[in-house]
Amino acid sequence: MSDKLDWSNLEETIGYSFHDKTLARHAMTHSSYANESHLPKENNNERLEFLGDAVLELVSSDYLYHERPNEPEGVLTKKRASMVCEPALAFCAREISLEKFLLLGKGEEQTGGRTRDSITSDALEALIGAIYLDGGFEPAKAFIEKFILTDVEDKQLFYDSKTVLQEMVQAEGARTLQYIPAGEEGPDHNKTFTAKAALDGSVISVGRGKTKKAAEQDAAYQAILKLRERK
Repeated sequence: MSDKLDWSNLEETIGYSFHDKTLARHAMTHSSYANESHLPKENNNERLEFLGDAVLELVSSDYLYHERPNEPEGVLTKKRASMVCEPALAFCAREISLEKFLLLGKGEEQTGGRTRDSITSDALEALIGAIYLDGGFEPAKAFIEKFILTDVEDKQLFYDSKTVLQEMVQAEGARTLQYIPAGEEGPDHNKTFTAKAALDGSVISVGRGKTKKAAEQDAAYQAILKLRERK
């Protein structure tokens, strides 16, 4: 990806116009690109990611505190963790096609960095940090509420699906739940894994993902949907 990007496309997508356009570029600059371009270390997005992570934690905590007034601290902590975990943030990043704006080194580009959850989720947090520095807390909060704190229940169900499925199975008595690897396809840098969820030895669903864990999570989610339909 060339660094000659039209940042107005990103601004249009997120509904925020930067006063300092260099902050948008800074947020999208991965360390691999900074290294290959011989830029100072502070020119990659890691410091912005650090800042954005703190803003995200505050906003998501405030959201849960007011939306779930009767839930204890331990439950709120778990909910927040599932809302802002790496896969959840990567999912949110993909919804706004943030990967198109990433500045990556050639090696990272060739090995599938543009679709890697760790890179896209970090970039999303860096973008939050950039908005916060550029416009203050309110626009950063508005961005988080619009692009991350939406469809929270569905996102939490998906990213907590293995736990939810285990609880559903346990409620039905002594039943055995297993996840079975079912193959992989694609080049080493961009594989798709398949996994099956089996209940008492019978396959009840199939899931796919970019990692084995993600495939199991998807299989669990599909199983939950099927079990709910039966009920």
